[in-house]
Amino acid sequence: MDIKELYTQSTRYFLAPVLPLLDDSDISEVLINGTENIYYEKSGRLHRSEHTFPSEHLLRAAATNIAEYSNRRIGGKNHSVDARLPDGSRVHIIVPPSSKTGICISIRKFKKSTFNLESLIQWESLSSVAAEFLRIAILLHKNIVISGGTGTGKTSLLNALSSTIPEDERVIVIEDSSELQLHQPHTVYLEAQPPQPDGTGQVTIRDLFVDSLRMRPDRIVIGEVRRGEALDLIQSMISGHSGSMTTVHANTPRDAAVRLETLSLMSDVSLPIYVARAQVASAIHLIIQIERFADGSRKTTHITEGLGLDEKNNYQFHDIFRFVHQGWESGGKIKGTLAPTGYKPSFASEPYFFGLDDKIIETKEVFQKEI
Repeated sequence: MDIKELYTQSTRYFLAPVLPLLDDSDISEVLINGTENIYYEKSGRLHRSEHTFPSEHLLRAAATNIAEYSNRRIGGKNHSVDARLPDGSRVHIIVPPSSKTGICISIRKFKKSTFNLESLIQWESLSSVAAEFLRIAILLHKNIVISGGTGTGKTSLLNALSSTIPEDERVIVIEDSSELQLHQPHTVYLEAQPPQPDGTGQVTIRDLFVDSLRMRPDRIVIGEVRRGEALDLIQSMISGHSGSMTTVHANTPRDAAVRLETLSLMSDVSLPIYVARAQVASAIHLIIQIERFADGSRKTTHITEGLGLDEKNNYQFHDIFRFVHQGWESGGKIKGTLAPTGYKPSFASEPYFFGLDDKIIETKEVFQKEI
């Protein structure tokens, strides 16, 4: 029996009280808040579970076992840890006294990615016109930022967008914790590593980003920008590595740009604010905003073009697509569609210049030849 199989069996043993939730393919997250309060997410909504752990001792054993599988420790000086289950599910653990409700284990279940733009159209997360626009934008190597709150589906959308990258391109994927599953055969996955108990061995996203630039990438995909690596990504976007994609936590396209600007200033490179802003404005071509609605659905609400800075050094944006709310269906389901605003992007003629005329079917009102 190999190590992975050993831990597969041991983690299932320690997590036995919530196995029905973990084995339910329709459940996406399991949230353990101490021994008595367990919740799960299904169809975009949280539900209280009747399952409980019989003792704090068993819950702590489960936490310790999960941490050990990822070669990490929990407790003592380590109040929390990011880990994963043998099946690839992401886990975050935080223990008392930092957690006042007992040991908390948050599990985001791993699912083999089947996402593509067609599936998002089917689920009404994206319109067919917007999907065609994004396919063409990716072929044009536009830099794309996916913006949204926690649990809005940023990673799923990034996976779906990746399905349109040409298969002859070399893609480097960089993540804190591996979650993306790209469709391209020539994909290299790099994962950051926390420090070992003795403080050595840490590998940051910034370290991996520097490595990736020496690996002849056609595209660089960063699962999520959270810290000073934003500056490295932004500078690579404006220095020849176009077609990059990433996600960021923000509530509007403008907030996404400001967030990237702030993160760039968190790097160890001393930059004036106006320089960071100018670089972000030059680097970002498109921002895709997604939201989770009250009915649990996740929808793209904006596809926005970044147009640099105005004379007052403020970001300029134009919405190319915007979600149009059309009321509510019976059962409380939201009605609406992601529709073109009528604004033509600054690169409206590029598909014709690069011979992509045959890709333009539903987006003729968005793309236009120069006269």
